[in-house]
Parts: sequence; C-alpha cells; structure tokens
Amino acid sequence: MSDLLSTLLATRDWLMADGATGTNLFNMGLSSGDAPEMWNVEKPDNIRALYRGAVEAGSDIFLTNSFGANASRLKLHGAQARTHELNKIAAELGREIADAAGRPVVVAGSMGPTGEIMAPMGTLTHELAVEMFHEQAEGLKAGGVDVLWVETISAAEEFKAAAEAARLAGMPWCGTMSFDTAGRTMMGLTSAALVDLVEKLPHPPLAFGANCGVGASDLMRTVLGFVAQGTERPIIAKGNAGIPKYHDGHIHYDGTPALMAEYAVLARDAGARIIGGCCGTMPEHLRAMREALMTRPRGPRPALDTIAEKLGGFSSASDGTGDDAGGPKRERRGRRG
Repeated sequence: MSDLLSTLLATRDWLMADGATGTNLFNMGLSSGDAPEMWNVEKPDNIRALYRGAVEAGSDIFLTNSFGANASRLKLHGAQARTHELNKIAAELGREIADAAGRPVVVAGSMGPTGEIMAPMGTLTHELAVEMFHEQAEGLKAGGVDVLWVETISAAEEFKAAAEAARLAGMPWCGTMSFDTAGRTMMGLTSAALVDLVEKLPHPPLAFGANCGVGASDLMRTVLGFVAQGTERPIIAKGNAGIPKYHDGHIHYDGTPALMAEYAVLARDAGARIIGGCCGTMPEHLRAMREALMTRPRGPRPALDTIAEKLGGFSSASDGTGDDAGGPKRERRGRRG
C-alpha cells in the first residue's frame, strides 16, 4: 500500500508529530466535561487554528480532533448518531490545513479508547468494539485522512479490535498505548508485550509506540523497552510535557520547551522514528523540539541515568517487567490532553 506516511518514513530519519489536543482547546475556552469533537461543527475555526499551530511549529503529522468521536463516548453527550459526521468534518478540516501547508503533512485520524472494559473483564465484546472503531474509521476516511491513528489504548483486546476496524476500512494505521502504571498499561501490558502483539496482527500498524502516560522520562524507558525487543517497525514516542500539577483551578504541565527539546533528541537517539508530544505540549514546545531535532547531531542510545538526569526521575522503580510490577488496573476513561 502506497501512502504518504510510508513515503515519508522511507525518505526521512525522523518525523515530528503534533502536541496536545485538549490542552490547546482548553486554552481556547473549551469547558471541562464538554466534548471537544462538537467544536468540529460549532467552532471549526478553532479546530483549524489547532491544526495550523502544529503545522506552523514544524509538525510533519497532526492528529484530528476525533479522539473521543466513537459511539460509546459520544453517547455520553447524546451525540452517538453523529459519529460519522463528526469524524468526517474533523478530517476535512485537517485536509484543508495540510493541503495548504506547502509541504507534505500527514493528516492522522485520531481514534481513542471506547472508555468501556473489554470482555472477558468487562461487557464490551470484540465484535461491538470493531463495529464502533469501524464506524469512526469510515468517517475519517471519508473526510480524507492519510492514516488512522489509534492512541492511548490500555487493553490488548481493544488494540486488536481497532486493528480489525482499520483492515475493514482498507486504511493504513498507527497505534500507541499508554504505559502509566509502573511501566505497564492500566490493563497490565508491558512494552515487550505490545511488540509481540503488533507483530502477530493480521493487519499490523505502519508504526507503533507509546503516548501520554506519566512523564517524558517514563515514556523514554518504554521506548527503550520496545527497542530491546529488536523490532524493525518504526517506533512512535509521544510524551507529555512534564508532570501535571494542579494550579489555580487548572491542570498545568511543568515541562518547558527546553525540556521537550531534550526529550525529542533523546527519543530520536533511543530509536524512535516519529516523535511528538501529548498532554501539555503546545506549539512553543513543538518549535523547540523541531529546532533540536534539526540542529543537534545524533548521539548514542541514552542510558536510563542519562534520561533521568536530563528529563527528571522515573515515577516508579520498575519498568513493568519485573516480579514486583503491577498487574491489571481499571481502564482509563480520560482523554488525550
């Protein structure tokens, strides 16, 4: 399959993805509890500004404002019947910005978790999850995305369902999980388990990796875990801009542009091919990351102590692979920040 992301990966050592969706939209006035996806219709200029901010900061890939635009999440807002419409418009706005960029920019259709627990631990069946993701994927495809981008997944079963939906839609896809419980996802997967899962999928992703989680240090440790498995598939690193702190009624991420520049270079040197930010990552962070990636020479693969020295300490002693590592936890119901 010939697609823009594969073409860019074949010709570039690294690609820069975008930053946060939620953080940027909250700064534009989105209220907590509101569905960001409704702004695709209600405030399209704000969504254009979100996308344009990433492109102008140097991103080669940006994600559509469709993270929670599956029937399960939209049902919380009485909007499940609008799934196809909201995804299609999210993609169309992205296509508009990318096509005006003057350079190749990948529009990636964001697909977050359903927010439900997959069977056998929960009630969401594989078939119903595939149906939900497929409906979303078809809307994003109709709007013109280049690739589907499954993100912030915790359960292997949900990852498999999203992969099947991408196959049904006839679309290339990328997939990331969130490793935020002592080096594991909330449902207990390790970095090694994700590599094993990816390579066994009938319709594997173009690239895979980690997003969100705790902080940039923890995400870097997960990236090294992927690399240790010897995978040749491109790795994605999309870490948060520091650690969240509650300040004056708002969640604030303490990562500076300088820290995110260090993170971007370390991620590249560790072996990541697609590097971006997640919660708290603003255009100013992306600009610093792009500058560092373009101007700083490639270095050796960083050791854990180097990562801790430059990005701060790890949130746990375990990387998720030891006997003391935590097992399955309750599925996250949050959204990409």
